[in-house]
Amino acid sequence: MPEKAELRIGGMTCASCVAHVEKALRQVPGVREAAVNLATEKASVVFDPSCATPEQLALAVEKAGYAAVPEGADRTREGLADLLFAAALTVPVFALSMFWHPRPYWANVLLLALTTPVVFGAGRRFHANAWKALRHGSATMDTLISLGTLAAWALSAFALVAYRGMGDAAVSHHVYFESAAVIVTLILLGKRLEASAKARASQAIRALIGLQPKTARYVGVDGETGELPIAMLSPGDVVRVLPGEKIPVDGEVLRGEAHADESALTGESMPVSKRLGDPVSAGTICLNGTLDVEVRRTGAETLLGQIVALVEQAQASKASAQRLADRVASVFVPIVVAIALGTLAAHVAMGRGFEQAAVAAVAVLVVACPCALGLATPTAVMVGSGRGAELGLLIRDAAAFERAQRLTDVVFDKTGTLTEGALSVTGCTLDENALRAAASVEAFSEHPIGRAIAALATERDEVEAFRSERGLGVEGRIGGAVWRIGRREWCLSVPEPTPWDAQAERWEQEARTVVWVSREGRAEGVIALADRPSEHAAPAVRALLDRGLAVRMITGDNPKTAQAIAAQVGIEPDRVLAGVLPDAKAEAIGRLQREGRRVAMVGDGVNDAPALAQADLGIAVRSATDVAVQTADVILMGRDLLGVAAALDLSRATFRTIRQNLFWAFFYNVAMIPLAAAGRLSPMLAAAAMAFSSVSVVSNSLRLRRFRPSDGRKV
Repeated sequence: MPEKAELRIGGMTCASCVAHVEKALRQVPGVREAAVNLATEKASVVFDPSCATPEQLALAVEKAGYAAVPEGADRTREGLADLLFAAALTVPVFALSMFWHPRPYWANVLLLALTTPVVFGAGRRFHANAWKALRHGSATMDTLISLGTLAAWALSAFALVAYRGMGDAAVSHHVYFESAAVIVTLILLGKRLEASAKARASQAIRALIGLQPKTARYVGVDGETGELPIAMLSPGDVVRVLPGEKIPVDGEVLRGEAHADESALTGESMPVSKRLGDPVSAGTICLNGTLDVEVRRTGAETLLGQIVALVEQAQASKASAQRLADRVASVFVPIVVAIALGTLAAHVAMGRGFEQAAVAAVAVLVVACPCALGLATPTAVMVGSGRGAELGLLIRDAAAFERAQRLTDVVFDKTGTLTEGALSVTGCTLDENALRAAASVEAFSEHPIGRAIAALATERDEVEAFRSERGLGVEGRIGGAVWRIGRREWCLSVPEPTPWDAQAERWEQEARTVVWVSREGRAEGVIALADRPSEHAAPAVRALLDRGLAVRMITGDNPKTAQAIAAQVGIEPDRVLAGVLPDAKAEAIGRLQREGRRVAMVGDGVNDAPALAQADLGIAVRSATDVAVQTADVILMGRDLLGVAAALDLSRATFRTIRQNLFWAFFYNVAMIPLAAAGRLSPMLAAAAMAFSSVSVVSNSLRLRRFRPSDGRKV
């Protein structure tokens, strides 16, 4: 059975680093998948534990020249001391260089003394990483920075010796110590700003992790209470939650009544009433009253833990656009080195002097950083998925963002999705014996229709050989006779008229679901059930229509009931597929896809799982079964179907941001490299531009934190 490991990677600076780490991990025997995210600085690895271990994965990363930092290590202050040290020395270097010309020889020697600790001290990481990469036959952003700063420093140090006899003005004219010092300082500053921006980008996931308390108020069998770490709790234990406290576990209310604020999980601000038997979730807040809760799940198994895992999974994934950027970045650095050498040769050939040629080559090396390419997609996905989690919209991976913004159709399941899903019996023609038999058989069913019918009788007959036929009904043997409850054509062995046909037709025209009851293939009567449309269904359909999407409904219910519900929520009659068996739902989605449509399916039940998997985008509502949730690409944590439109809007905004980031990352290099090669960009300005490119990409992604759904929800 494959296992999954998460490693925090230290020392990555650009998309080339990502490619090298992924390659190193994939070469470990037993590794099936390896994905590295530059923005989160994490590697997600799926491997065969019989062939590889997490220690071997970490060793492979270290052999590639990077560090496998333990998960949870605090890196927020990494590089701050180097930045402060470099800045303290660079300020006088810059002042001496810019405002004192020509300088006496001793001042140029002072520049050497001030710049050397910056280049070889504060900038040591660039040279160390470049050397590691070189030993492994690769090149990264650190390679470019190391070559650039060493070239500027060496050129200036050489000038101190070569031009000493020509006077102070000649020496000053050929010294570029300020370029080397400023390059290191600006790049360190850019890295700090980038790290700060990335920390803000991951704020949503950190906030989710921080929702769950570390301890709980345990209630013993004698009624005494005491504080216990969450990790020490087991299913069946009882915890007490006081007003204003966060609920520490997933569980069920044993005693007490209160209202809970579930907005952190669902995005819905209205408090939810909790009383005996109601489920509660970790991370939600008990607003008033005291609750005693029986523990069901703790830690990573809670709903909150699953949300965190899904968001982290999304942030670790890659869109196809990022895979293209990674391929470009993997060959980018060697190409840049070749361009820099070509620039050097061209300037020398044109008679501009070796020093001027070297300065232009240094500018090319410094300005051409693939870092922005590596950050373009993961930062947008990180912020977008985190913002979605705040709004109660869980988006499984980057590919879902990509598919969601290309949709043409949205297909809704009816029962429990467009409708409340809480069926109640509104009409019945059965006699007492038939009603008791139907209720007895349906007592074994988990379907909403079955639960509603089972509640009609308190006395039960003994049922044998219960069987359920998906999409048709249920049957059971009572006293030797076979009873069926379900569709007319399935229940009746002979398709002959019955006394209840007219009544059944009237109920169907009133948008009621009609269930037939038969004994040994002969009709015993009919039961009518009603399921009202959800209060959010009609606004949700309108919102999707306003976005130019075709909205459809698919259901196993009869056509008349389906058309009546469709009319109430605003779906056109010719876009209703009724009487569709569960297995045929996926085929119906497939037919739309073969017509060139890109389809989203919204459902909640086991019978929706094949259609959710078939669709270009599967969307499951919160009440969905585990099978539906596991199949879906997007999960709506709230009850409001307007979340479908919000999820599509967020996906479009996220992918629009990805395209903007990639455009500016490519445009930046296309524009800046020629300027540097032509000698129009000094090394100092090149360093500033390079740092700005990465910060601008992350800052552009951070704009997604301000995303607001069209229904006006505020988080």
